[in-house]
Amino acid sequence: MSQTLSELGSPPQLDPQTLRIVPLGGIGEIGRNMTVFELGGKLLIVDCGVLFPEDEQPGVDLILPDFSYIKDRIHDVLAVVLTHGHEDHIGAVPYLLRLRADIPLVGSQLTLALIEAKLREHRIKPYTLSVAEGQKEKFGPFECEFVAVNHSIPDALAVAIRTSAGSVLHTGDFKMDQLPLDGRITDLRSFARLGAEGIDLFLVDSTNADVPGFTTAEREIGPVLEAEFGKAERRVIVASFSSHVHRVQQVLDAASAHGRKVALVGRSMVRNMKIAADLGYLHVPDGTLVDLKAIGDLPDDQVVLMCTGSQGEPMAALSRMASRDHKVEIGQDDTVILASSLIPGNENAVFRVINGLMRLGARVVHKGTAKVHVSGHASAGELLYCYNIVRPRGVMPVHGEMRHLIANGDLAELAGVDPGRVIIADDGAVIDMKNGDAELVGKIECGLVFVDGSSVGEITEADLKDRRILADEGFVSIFVAIDFSTGKVIAGPEIHARGIAEDDKVFVDLKPKIADALLEAHKDGRANQHQLQQVVRRTVGRFASSKLRRRPMIIPVVVEA
Repeated sequence: MSQTLSELGSPPQLDPQTLRIVPLGGIGEIGRNMTVFELGGKLLIVDCGVLFPEDEQPGVDLILPDFSYIKDRIHDVLAVVLTHGHEDHIGAVPYLLRLRADIPLVGSQLTLALIEAKLREHRIKPYTLSVAEGQKEKFGPFECEFVAVNHSIPDALAVAIRTSAGSVLHTGDFKMDQLPLDGRITDLRSFARLGAEGIDLFLVDSTNADVPGFTTAEREIGPVLEAEFGKAERRVIVASFSSHVHRVQQVLDAASAHGRKVALVGRSMVRNMKIAADLGYLHVPDGTLVDLKAIGDLPDDQVVLMCTGSQGEPMAALSRMASRDHKVEIGQDDTVILASSLIPGNENAVFRVINGLMRLGARVVHKGTAKVHVSGHASAGELLYCYNIVRPRGVMPVHGEMRHLIANGDLAELAGVDPGRVIIADDGAVIDMKNGDAELVGKIECGLVFVDGSSVGEITEADLKDRRILADEGFVSIFVAIDFSTGKVIAGPEIHARGIAEDDKVFVDLKPKIADALLEAHKDGRANQHQLQQVVRRTVGRFASSKLRRRPMIIPVVVEA
């Protein structure tokens, strides 16, 4: 198995006959999916998604792929192919189109409808090309063929990319549910046909590569939801992803069977389900769907609320209900169903929401206690089937953390792929393919780009470190006025602390130490403002470390009296 990027340097100059593949996100992480294909000076992008922040990234709203690699060549981009409508595959498109608004967006009908609605909020009118399974489209040196795959959102597509340098098959996110709710299965016949033609590099979804067997069918969730609805004494609140059309369909069907009305809660949930219903992907039983405002007029045992927030997102509806910051108030004996899997990194946030809901008296049902959700990704058994059907020359696992990528690579080797042709990469890897042979040839700088309010890319890791220090260790500011000619303190030091559980008297002994340190520094010739502020910072830092056992953020202000 090819190894990771630790020993690789900058990539060589690209030969015009060589296909270069550069993942800018989605490898070594779950989210931020984006892969750039380059041939003959032209670029094709597959997916452009976001990653959601973790606890150690306070204040961050979203994390984008790093567009630096293509920013100066944005006019060479021929198209962005979107495999499906989940945020981790389409969420960064508005930010990419800020660089060039007329980049063609290519995807299925539902995928394009979802991204168009998102772009309207950003006041961007995109150029789009709707494609369906079996369709072929040519973008410069890239011929793309689209293949139906089954996932937890309708209309997902894999894409086969044929070039003069070799052929690539990118699965996008997929599984092999044999009894899908919409009857649209992963097209293994096309996978087999493409394999017979020759796939030189197979980019394969790795999310469940370390899960044995086969992913449970979506059809098994319906009876469980109906049973939970039958047990419910009062209202039922179901939390799911705002794009999970199949789960919403099952909730609507279960509600209808039990004579309950459903109200959608959350702007993205309402928007996405209206799109799905208008396009015929969501079938609403007559009289089942009602406006949220009408819920107050119904008995509790006739109410179902379908909302966002299954991952504990702070601003999502369910989190706000748990913290009593939402117009929907959770009451005693309400039933809350979390119909989703835990995305790695979200565990603390989700359990915090569950605890908050239970504290309010709700009965909480989640994947750990009942089969109320199944994954949208292929498990190990399904991946082995795909390897045996496609018989690729080379494999590069994508969409997963490193443990998932390695597990997927191991499966490829078990299925007979030459270990030397299994590429375990990372974001920023550079893979070159010529005559069907793919290899890691280098790496590029590829960092995290943070969206923080209205700013994009301005927040750095140093800023996040400061925020973590503020959250964990507190803040101390020191104001002191001195005579720059003598080094003597004229006013202060005034010390103000926040986030430190100590009485202000603790700093009484510190003040003379600051004055002495400033006087000593002046004698040593350190008389400019910056040098003296550093003296104050070190003096306070030593005191806080030795006396308080803390390392707070220290802001010294030294002025001339």
